[in-house]
Amino acid sequence: MEITYAEALNQAYVEEMERDQSIVAYGEDFTRGYVWPVSRGLLDRFGPQRIRDVPICEGLHVGMAVGAGMTGLRPVLEMQYSDFVMLGMDGLVNQAAKLTYMTGGQVPIRMVVRLPYGHLRNYGAQHSQSLYGMFASVPGLTICAPAFPSDAKALLKQAMRADRPVMFFEHKSLYGAKGSVGSSESILPFGRAKVYGDSPDVVIVAIGWMVHEALAAQKTLAETGVRAVVIDPRTLVPMDVPTIVEAVKRCGRIVIADEAPLTGGFTGWLASRVQEDAFDYLEAPIGRVGVRDIPIPYSWTLETEVIPDRVDITAAVQKTMEY
Repeated sequence: MEITYAEALNQAYVEEMERDQSIVAYGEDFTRGYVWPVSRGLLDRFGPQRIRDVPICEGLHVGMAVGAGMTGLRPVLEMQYSDFVMLGMDGLVNQAAKLTYMTGGQVPIRMVVRLPYGHLRNYGAQHSQSLYGMFASVPGLTICAPAFPSDAKALLKQAMRADRPVMFFEHKSLYGAKGSVGSSESILPFGRAKVYGDSPDVVIVAIGWMVHEALAAQKTLAETGVRAVVIDPRTLVPMDVPTIVEAVKRCGRIVIADEAPLTGGFTGWLASRVQEDAFDYLEAPIGRVGVRDIPIPYSWTLETEVIPDRVDITAAVQKTMEY
């Protein structure tokens, strides 16, 4: 039976909270799932001691998670919009990411921050960003960005069991996407990419929502005789760079697609890694597809213009193939 991405995350909550009594969960408008459906039913199942609403104070939310994680609990915080995490930067960057290292491993920080991100129905510039790139430069943080319900469930279960701080990015436009999921024992280790296709002419690496656009582009390209392999990293830190590099070595061409600005983003970092590890195999410049370097517009028409899609990916691949 297929379930939605949001339902898959809800299943992960239920299975892990039944397994481990130390897991607690909270967020803004969380107990009834007023904004996002992921948490619906959890309060009735686990009660107010483990499922709570919190006031609008994101810096406090992160600080609570750091403190709870230090003392043996496993807090799972839903940041209502990933953009709001900027108000908790000190707790994440200067505390959660560093305390285990600074204490010689004596204080593991067990916490998960769920971060709904990306475009959806014209939420505007302050509610539509893809910010994982800036956190990738902070050693000590694990970063996930699953694209399918099965991966979302299996990775969230892994995150809830990890003895480290995990930032779990969930694209808002994917909450209604459906797919099959694994059993309660299905766990996905960090750092394992998923490959769609084989014997490529070109590799497309895509993140989150862009995986779906890349798979659509893959079908369009196949009609023109171009065989594209789509690689979904699933976790960005750690990233399965060897799988990507080996795929590039087989064909010499790669396009990287991300719903984030090209300036200072993941596409540039991954392009540099591919260039370092597979330079002698490259047959064309590395292609990159991303959001224009402007705030995400509120206007529906302008938002559509700014967010990259399958057409942009197809065009980037065709340019790479013509080189």
